[in-house]
Amino acid sequence: MRGEDVLATAQTGTGKTLAFLIPIIDRMLNQSSRDLEALVLVPTRELAMQVHAQYEALRGKLAPAALVMGGVPEGQQIQAVRSGARLVVATPGRLEDFLDRKLVSLRKIQVLVLDESDRMLDMGFLPSIRRILATMPERRQTLCYSATLEASVARLVNDYMRNPVRIEFGSVLKPVESVELHAFEVAAMDKPDTLRSLLHAEEGRTLVFVRTKRGAERLAKNLARDGFAAAMIHGDRSQAQRTGALNGFEQGRFRVLVATDVASRGLHIQDVAHVINYDVPKAPEDFIHRVGRTGRAGARGRASSLVSGAETIELRSIERALKLRIERRHVTRDAATRMCRNTLTTRTLTAMPGEQFA
Repeated sequence: MRGEDVLATAQTGTGKTLAFLIPIIDRMLNQSSRDLEALVLVPTRELAMQVHAQYEALRGKLAPAALVMGGVPEGQQIQAVRSGARLVVATPGRLEDFLDRKLVSLRKIQVLVLDESDRMLDMGFLPSIRRILATMPERRQTLCYSATLEASVARLVNDYMRNPVRIEFGSVLKPVESVELHAFEVAAMDKPDTLRSLLHAEEGRTLVFVRTKRGAERLAKNLARDGFAAAMIHGDRSQAQRTGALNGFEQGRFRVLVATDVASRGLHIQDVAHVINYDVPKAPEDFIHRVGRTGRAGARGRASSLVSGAETIELRSIERALKLRIERRHVTRDAATRMCRNTLTTRTLTAMPGEQFA
C-alpha cells in the first residue's frame, strides 16, 4: 500500500491472491479514473478466471475487470477492455496478441502483478513477458508473487523491480503441516485397484494427478465406467471443457477430478479432501503445488502417492530435495483388489538409518 515493489513467497493456500487484490482495490477506491491502471499476469487460463472471479466478488461499485486469455472468443474481452476496465487479468499469449494489434494500451499502468511467476517462466513465457513490460511505464509498482522462488526468476527481478521488499511466510520448500502425507508402494498393474480402494475410503472430493494428457483421458474414462462421478482436465481439452470440469468439481457434480499439472498451480478449489498422485511428479516443486490443492486456508487434508518401480527412486529424490520423509505403506495384492473394503492392508516401513519421519 506504500507503493513499494514486493517480491513475496508463501506456502500454497495462504491467500496470496487477496494480498495483491485488496491493495489494488483500495487504490482504485481512493482515486477516480477511467484509465487501465492495473495488470495481473498469470500463467494459466484457470488461474486467470479464478483471480478475475475474486476481484468481481470484492469490487463493489468499481468497474468490472477485463479477462484476457486464449481458448475463448475474443469479442467480449475486447469490449471489456474498451468499456472502462481499470484492471486487466491476463495470460501472456493473448495479451501480447492484443498489444500487437493495438487493441489495448498499457501506457498508464500503475501496478503490475506477476502471479506464479516461476510457472510462467517454466512455460516459456519470458519473451512475451519482456515484450509486454516494454510497453509499460518504467515508474510503476511491480509485485511478484509465487509459491516457490526459482533461480529463473532472479533475472526478471533484477531487470524489472526496484529494491523490492522481500516477504516470505513459512517454508516454500515443504508442504503445509495441515496435509497428511502417505506413499503407497504398489505394483504398476495394481495402481488402478489401489486408487479405487482409496476413492471408496474417502467420501470427500478427490483430485487425482497424472503426468500425461493421454493418461488423464484413460484414467478418467475408466473411473467413470466403474461408477465414479469423474471429470478430467488437461491442456488438450477445450476451454469450455476445462471450465465445465472445474465448475462441476467445485459444485459437487463430480467427486473426482483427474488432472495433469495444468491444475496444480494457484487454483483454489474449495474443500478438496484428498490429493492422489497417481503418477509421481517429476520435480519437487510440482509435488508441493499438487499437495497444496488440499489443506488450504487452515483446513486439514490428505495427500497420497502411488509409487511403483522407478518411481520409488523419484520419490526419494523429492524427499531429499524437500528434506522430509514420507511414510511408506506397502499394499498387498489382495488389499488392492478388495474393492468393497474401506481400509487397505498395509505395513508401515520404518525409517532408514539416519532418517526421521516428517
